[in-house]
Amino acid sequence: MPETDRAAWPPDPIRTRRLVLRPTEARDRNTIIDLFASPEVGTYVGGARPREELERTAPEVPGQRFGFFVIELDGSMIGLITLDRRAAVHPGHVRPEANETELGYMLLPHAWGRGYAAEACTVVLAWVATVRPGEPVVLCTQAANDPSRRLAAKLGFAEVDRFEEYGADQWFGVWYPPVAA
Repeated sequence: MPETDRAAWPPDPIRTRRLVLRPTEARDRNTIIDLFASPEVGTYVGGARPREELERTAPEVPGQRFGFFVIELDGSMIGLITLDRRAAVHPGHVRPEANETELGYMLLPHAWGRGYAAEACTVVLAWVATVRPGEPVVLCTQAANDPSRRLAAKLGFAEVDRFEEYGADQWFGVWYPPVAA
């Protein structure tokens, strides 16, 4: 893990006009299980996971790692954002050595369509630009997921590839941090 990852985690909560982005806490476990067990949320991420399995296997505080942000609205978790390294074994890369930062996000269905994902992802991308200066961020979503592709465009991701993975056509885009003047 790069030194900046160890030094930067966990960050102080990041506040937007409506949201707080923070590391996970024990109180988030049930909502994280709800998120991964939701058939609606699972539509474009390989399907819902069985609730019984999640209840049995989820740690007391899920997501205790670099880049795992809870999205909180009015004191309640409504979703999450993840930053992972895109492994070289997956298709879709913008650097020869791969291992780019990959942005992921999931929100509970009641939070869809209100701009929360755009608001949260915007501040996380700004945060990434400070802890990994100059590094591109990639995003992969099913090509059929029109809302996710629209969000990617709104965030400034440019399409660089399409391929099949996980039995579906995938859209792959990249975002480059602003260059300091």
